[in-house]
Amino acid sequence: MTSRTVTLLDVARTAGVSKSTASDALQGSGRVAEATRDRVRAVAEELGYRPNSAARRLRRSSTGAIGLHLPQTATRLDYYMNLAFGAVARAQEEGFDVVLLAPASTLGSAGGASGPVASRVDGLLVIDPEVDDSAVPGLLDAGVPVVTGERYLGPAAAPTGAVVCDNAASLTTLLDHMTERGARRPAVLAPAGTSAWATALRATAASWGREHGVDVALRTVPFAATPAEAEETTLALLRGDPAVDAVICAPDGAAPGVLRAAAALGRTVGTAVSGRTGEEPGTPRAGTHPRTPLLVASCVDGTATRSAEPPVTAVDLRPAAYGRACAELLCDILAGRTPPDTVRRHAWALETRASTATPT
Repeated sequence: MTSRTVTLLDVARTAGVSKSTASDALQGSGRVAEATRDRVRAVAEELGYRPNSAARRLRRSSTGAIGLHLPQTATRLDYYMNLAFGAVARAQEEGFDVVLLAPASTLGSAGGASGPVASRVDGLLVIDPEVDDSAVPGLLDAGVPVVTGERYLGPAAAPTGAVVCDNAASLTTLLDHMTERGARRPAVLAPAGTSAWATALRATAASWGREHGVDVALRTVPFAATPAEAEETTLALLRGDPAVDAVICAPDGAAPGVLRAAAALGRTVGTAVSGRTGEEPGTPRAGTHPRTPLLVASCVDGTATRSAEPPVTAVDLRPAAYGRACAELLCDILAGRTPPDTVRRHAWALETRASTATPT
């Protein structure tokens, strides 16, 4: 193409469709066949078409932006940074900017359809909403569609939609994995707080223990515990209960602290516990002492777990894809492609590494 600005009509003519069909295909609205939608988008990309966002906002009487509310601890966690990048990328595909909402000043007066949030954005993404986050009720009542990343457990109005992970299943899988690797006295450093994620992990640790007849050593740490906080908690745990042979650390980025605690106590990490054939879970072991090998895993994968020595087994929550999924649901609701009250599931995967070595 020449240096002339590519128009929607150029895209329509090249793709062999009407201008209205090209518009619907690019905006994801209307009844357009998937093959036609893909062809129009491919042509638009090839021609270098860029929609006139100001004109689009005028046509739909929108602000052209969506708001993103993250937990106050999010600023130093890789998980939320990657989630935000995913949300921004997906929103931009729909022509939306993303406004990161300040945790206190902006959100304190968010309530009501005429509040500042409702006037600035077309919809809201509220990630890991906590019951004791005073901003969340106002956001849910701001007069615009709201999609939450994980369910909101508080008494305020329900969100318009949600994208959820099966957090109980992910911790169950980790506990089962530790048992398969020979562990008989697992411990869980579970997050404090009132988010659905934190609540599910604490409840699952207890219910798994009851179901398997195992006394899971449950310790509560801050939602965004640092490696130093995880190290301190693990040192106290292992000194007080040297029979613990597996530690699952929930908070993002905190697992290296568990490794440091193990090293300080002479516990070898990643060496599977042997001599367990025929033992039942919870069976006391003769000769247990502070140098019993220790298996370590994390409920959140990231740079800290992948680069640790040894690398730490972890649940990959796929945060960038999760952010995209949240933004996509909100965009679908705003465009009328998906009805309100939609709940979508987000898949996770277990990444097995040297910190939970296979028994030999």
